[in-house]
Amino acid sequence: MTKIQIFFACILFFLLSCSQKNENQTEPINIVAGSSKITGKIMAPDSLMAGGVKVSISVLHPITGDYSTYEIPIDYSGRFALDYDMETSSTIIGLSSSLQTNPIYIKTFINKPTYIEIQYTDRSTIHKIDLTPAMPKYDMMQSEQLFRKLVENKPNDPNWKYPHYYNMRIDDFLESVKKSYNRRLEAVLGNDVALSKEFKDFLKKDFRMFYYTSGMFDYESSMKINYLNATKDTVNLPKIQKIDRSYFRFLKDFDLNDPQYLHTFTFPELQHHILQNEVLGLPPIGDSDIPSWLKKVKGLLAEQVGFKDGPYYDILAANAYGLQLNEEVKPLNSKQQEAIKNYWGKGEIAKILSRKNEKVIEEDSKKSPLVVHDIAHVAKEKLMDTILAKYPGKVVFIDFWATWCGPCLGAMKQFKSIKGDFQGKDVVFVYLTNGSSPKKRWEEVIKGIGSEHYYLKDDQWSYLMSEFGFEYIPSYLLYSKEGILANKFTAFPGNEKVKNLIEDLLTNKEGK
Repeated sequence: MTKIQIFFACILFFLLSCSQKNENQTEPINIVAGSSKITGKIMAPDSLMAGGVKVSISVLHPITGDYSTYEIPIDYSGRFALDYDMETSSTIIGLSSSLQTNPIYIKTFINKPTYIEIQYTDRSTIHKIDLTPAMPKYDMMQSEQLFRKLVENKPNDPNWKYPHYYNMRIDDFLESVKKSYNRRLEAVLGNDVALSKEFKDFLKKDFRMFYYTSGMFDYESSMKINYLNATKDTVNLPKIQKIDRSYFRFLKDFDLNDPQYLHTFTFPELQHHILQNEVLGLPPIGDSDIPSWLKKVKGLLAEQVGFKDGPYYDILAANAYGLQLNEEVKPLNSKQQEAIKNYWGKGEIAKILSRKNEKVIEEDSKKSPLVVHDIAHVAKEKLMDTILAKYPGKVVFIDFWATWCGPCLGAMKQFKSIKGDFQGKDVVFVYLTNGSSPKKRWEEVIKGIGSEHYYLKDDQWSYLMSEFGFEYIPSYLLYSKEGILANKFTAFPGNEKVKNLIEDLLTNKEGK
């Protein structure tokens, strides 16, 4: 088991192990294929503005099962603007800036422009915010921090001991998780009277999904990690009990027909887990007609989620198409388009999928062909030389990633628009992963990435990570046309930074 896997898995099991305002009426959340606009102004001391300031905005797309992150440079007067697609009548966007990376949450509405002014102190803290249309400042400013507190909340019991989940009965394990989740809600949100009911419910739902998707869906791997952490035994492996579909009965507690899930940032991730989990065994939607697919899905899922009818199932069907559109970057074929038309007609979900399909057709035209290389026979000491030798006279950008690594996938998605700009130029994009990425899952994900891919043996991976001083992923290497290492870094530094580094090497400038 890799150090990286243990690091991320420990987050989940620490969370599990820690177990022992006004009531305003909110408007309904409807599915709508529409758009909106946000404009604003950043005000800060000249010393902070001199280096250039960017605004980052994340927009959720719950029907296609995706999100978009936009990096927007401000102009000389501190102003910025963004037009963006929406899939619901209202949504919650995350906005941050290069002056302060912690996002604020803003509720926006379809066809109703939003205007925001943010004034910073000389210490890059927010001094004042004005928002139109207005919303409670506490909801806007504190929601992300409250979510972080839910994640980081620690037990008060001095006698607490690391639990042995790996040998618990399934019922006891699920009950322990539920108690831990409820304890955290009470500790962080229980006495918070400043937070509106709407945002309190929003945080509860978003945190529940984060909590359960952080490892609950891959029971066997999670229990092996728990065994390692609980016993410190790195030699033996426990016998892990097998689970069946009934294990996922915890989904009943979610009430997934509640439309507020369409506002939550973790909803697409939950849907991906449900659609792709091997134990749940939902069939791919492929070229199926939608009523037949839904009949099969309800037969497999209804008992676990607690209902057999409702809007959730239509959203799940749309998300099933979204997997193909987002992950494979593969346009809908004629049979799929006909199935969508026959089921949804000219409805909003059909419009949303059609709009997304048009964008994927454009992206697909810019995607580099997928090439998979087998270098399992190459000695680990010769690995990097062997890879670089395949691309003489090219700038080579190497990405260390994994299918389970959210930041890795997020960085790829963010960089996709910039990556297309290098098509036809002397630059190659290389992606390295290892056995921590399930082979079947890896084969699906790389279809949407394109470019050059290597599936390394664990000893090859460990050697390279150690050789370049990397502890976590995503990590990156950037080589010049002469095969000289120009840059290396962990964590994606943003589109403009990477673009500039590559362009400098293409024009034979030294990497910085």
